[in-house]
Amino acid sequence: MINYMDEARRLRPFIEKAVQNLSESDSLEAVSLYPHWAFDVNYKKGTKVQYNGVLYSVLLDHTSQVDWMPDNSPSLFAKVLIPDETVIPEWEQPGSTNPYMAGDKVTHGGKTWASTVDNNVWEPGVYGWSEVE
Repeated sequence: MINYMDEARRLRPFIEKAVQNLSESDSLEAVSLYPHWAFDVNYKKGTKVQYNGVLYSVLLDHTSQVDWMPDNSPSLFAKVLIPDETVIPEWEQPGSTNPYMAGDKVTHGGKTWASTVDNNVWEPGVYGWSEVE
């Protein structure tokens, strides 16, 4: 008889490796399939990990440390901001490592905005955005 818990544990590393190749929008539909961030792990640039239910992309090769959590280490991790291209999220202030790209849409100040430039880190209404009707 198959022990499904043992089988799931055996398959988990293969799933975590395979999901690294998903598009960002698909990635955010399947955050729970990504490995949880942990300390003393050798992370490679471009790897995605989850931390507190949020998906992050690794920016630099490094070995994680206890105090280098993704949510407070912007030089090492970038939060993936556009979770689903069919849902328009509330604008969040991005850093230089996770800017909005041309065509990304957000809501802000009761309006919907579309980024008109790549690498957009400005607030909608300031620069690089057009209001969407």
